[in-house]
This record gives sequence, C-alpha cells and structure tokens, in this order.
Amino acid sequence: MILSSFRKYAFIPVLSLALLGLPQMVGAAGTAGTSDAAAAGTIIQLGTSETSTDLQALQEVLDYLEAYNIEGVERQEFLDNAIRGMVYTLDDPYSDYYSKDELESFENSVNQEFVGIGVTLRFFNNKLYITDVLPNSPASKAGLLAGDIITKVDAKPVTSSEDVARIQGEENTQVSITVNRNGQALVYPITRAHFTLPSVTGKVIPSSRVGYIAVTSFSDTADEEFAQKLASLRKEGIGALVLDLRDNLGGYVESAANIAKQFMKEGILMYTSGQSGEMQPVEITGGQDIGMPVVVLTNGLTASASEILTGALRDNGIAKVVGEQTYGKARIQNVFPLSNGSSLKLTVQAYFTPNKLDFNHVGLKPDIEVKNNAAAQLITGMYAAGVRQISVSGGPASLNINGTAFPGYIDVIQDGQLTYAPSRLLSSLIQGTPVWNSKNGKLTITDLQGKQTGFTLAAKTVKVVDGESYLELHEFQKKYPKLTWSYKQGLLNLSMK
Repeated sequence: MILSSFRKYAFIPVLSLALLGLPQMVGAAGTAGTSDAAAAGTIIQLGTSETSTDLQALQEVLDYLEAYNIEGVERQEFLDNAIRGMVYTLDDPYSDYYSKDELESFENSVNQEFVGIGVTLRFFNNKLYITDVLPNSPASKAGLLAGDIITKVDAKPVTSSEDVARIQGEENTQVSITVNRNGQALVYPITRAHFTLPSVTGKVIPSSRVGYIAVTSFSDTADEEFAQKLASLRKEGIGALVLDLRDNLGGYVESAANIAKQFMKEGILMYTSGQSGEMQPVEITGGQDIGMPVVVLTNGLTASASEILTGALRDNGIAKVVGEQTYGKARIQNVFPLSNGSSLKLTVQAYFTPNKLDFNHVGLKPDIEVKNNAAAQLITGMYAAGVRQISVSGGPASLNINGTAFPGYIDVIQDGQLTYAPSRLLSSLIQGTPVWNSKNGKLTITDLQGKQTGFTLAAKTVKVVDGESYLELHEFQKKYPKLTWSYKQGLLNLSMK
C-alpha cells in the first residue's frame, strides 16, 4: 500500500467534501509537520442542488428504515454499508472505507505496531516452528527462541496450521505455549501485549565489506531509521549495500522519498498523474549520492512505496534489482477523515517510474531473476554486491549466511541414502542459472563460464516436490567439487572452497 502521509506530506490539495450535509476538511498538503487543519490549498465545495437532492433521498431512506425496519440493524450500520457501496462501485481494489477501529488497525500495521506474543511461524512437515522471535516482544521477554517447535497451545496439541489462530488474542490476555527445544518440553505462560517493531534493520555481512539493510515497512519513522542505520554501517566501513525490500507492502510516500535522498543528490523519484491524466515529475533535491554499488532484493510482495523506491534507484542508474517480479501497485491513496470518526481511503493518483513505465497490475521485472527461494535470492544479491566468500547453514526454521542469521530457511529431502537440497539454492552458490525441462525430466545449470551441467529424474540426481526441484548433494558435489556439505540433525551446511 502507498499513502500520502498527513503527518508529513501529501500530493493533493486540501478538499472540503459535503457528506450527508456535513462539510469536512479531509486532506492536507504542505511541508513536514503541517497539521490537517492548518494546511493551505485549493478548496472544492460540493454542494449543488443536485447533490442536495441526492442526499435528501438518502436521508429519506434512513428515516424509513429507522421508523419501520424490523431486522434490528442500527443506523450507523446502514450508513457504513451505504458508504462502502459507493466506494466498492469504483471497481478499485485499493480504495476502502474504514471505521475508527479499522483505521487504527490499518495505521498500526503500516507503523509496525502489533498486539500478540511477537513470533513469526512456519508450519512444515506437521510441525509449527518459531522462525523468529521479535525484539521487545512478550515472547522475547518470556524466553522463546527461534528454532523452538510449538507443540501445544493452552495445553492442547498443535495438529495443523490453523492452530496458529489460537496463539493470537487480545491485549493483556494470557496464553500458554509449550515448545520442544532440543528434545526438552518447556512451558511458557505469556501475556499478549502491544509492541512496536523497527521498520529498518541492518548488519555488515561477515567476511565482506558489504552492508545489508532490510526495510519491512515505509512507516512514518522508516526514513529516520534508515538514515541512522546507513550511517552506522558506513562507520563500519562498508563499500556496497544490499537493500532488502522483499515482503514490504509499502507505506508513506515521503518516507520512501526521504530514503531515496540517501542514494541520490538529485533526480526523478517518479511521475504522477491525477484526474487530468497529465504526468508530473516528483523530484529529489538536497540528497546525497550513495557512492557505492547497490543491489535491491524484491519479490511478489514488494509493493507500492517499495516499487517507487525500486524503480527510482534502478532508473537513475543507482541499483541492480535481484529476485522476483514485484507486486504491481502503481497507485497512490490518501486517507480522508470523516465527521463520524470513520475514514475514506481513496485512490487519488497513478504513478510511473522515472522512465515513465506504467507497471500497475504487472510489476517491475528484476535484472537478475531468482524465483521462489529466499536464500538463493540473498546469496545472488550478495554476490552481485561484491561478497566473494559465502557459506550457508539452515533448516526448516533458520537460515545463516557466513554465520549470521537472515530471514529464510532451507528444506532438505532425504530418500534412503540420498540427500536433496533446493536446486535454486545450490545454483546460487556456484553463481549458476537453473533451467527445468519437464519434457525430458532434466534440470540444466549454466555457470558463469557458460558450461552446462545436467541432472535427471531418471538418474535420481534431481527430484521434483510440489513444483520445486531438488538436487542430490552427493552427485552435485561430484560435478562441483568446490562445494562442501554436511547434514546433521536437520541442519544443512554448505560452503564453497
């Protein structure tokens, strides 16, 4: 999602809308810190005689419903559904109507504010793994660890992914979590609470001078968080940067624009167009050149503000894009507060990349495509940024690269004495490109020198499970002897000599 932030900056003028006869200030434009009520701009009054007649008819319906309805539906519910009907008629998947509580929930999600115990989970092979324990969360304070397997919730066994819902709940309520940790059963009573996650995290990739920064949401503080993290990594001496925008659904426009200023002194952020269809440039000024190679990681959930930043960095010649095609949401929404405490989220502009590409419902194609494997995307991005030595370890709930934890996991399949690992992961380690031929059941890897190596179903050197291909590690090592590997207690270790 992408929003013009009322707290900071908006791309449209102030509007005054007569809704049910109640004119309201519902938008803002101005510099940072300008409040809704203090903003200046063009005022559009919607109060014609035709409008008055329409609103009178709506009022008459409400009066009849209140006087004669026997179904027990309250007036506010009638109004909410009438407004939703108007919005949904637009055939716009991004416009919506929010009650006060729904708006609060929406804003909390953008600003990384949550209620719960604070873990990320993966249900795999009939086990519920904790893949991450979020900082400052109740789970972190209670002592849960990444890699724990949740076996019971409130003393009831976990049997399916639907049991995740039993972990969720309202603030200040308690849940009992039983985990299996290295064969030991541990019970943790945890009180669900409100907590806020950072929008930006980062680190130096070990055994390199390459920095890694992940932006999970363009919250109203993401730009400040990014500037601080980048400054910190510069002090550690980085000479290249991997910017991870995977699974980032967007947020506030100005946060993305301010982060773009950390990469370019000046340039075009994007082009926008409103009802007139005229394209207007949105320019970056007063920024600073990053002065180092940049790689952006994307996937199918890289959307909105994330696509603005991705397109701007690539079209301005600053970054190379690695991963999967992005979501394809090239539309901007504003949130307009209404008199009854509810709000209208309305699409107000289309936007285009600096090269004037309209990618709505299409997405941005990466320069280097790596599908369906988070670990392979990371490794490919690191190589592209200049990392020279990479070792990988992980299991169904963990991923470590050069000894440091990253988001992702590694699935391994064992078939008797044969051990299989994802073909995309293995191909990324040797910087090769895999191509699957379903007609002859053969997977071919082409390396950087153009040499091709084949693996076949008939020889049992490749296996296909749920549409993904896996390569037998003994056979892979024979063909790529620089790879060393071991697999013990569900943990796979891979490294290149």
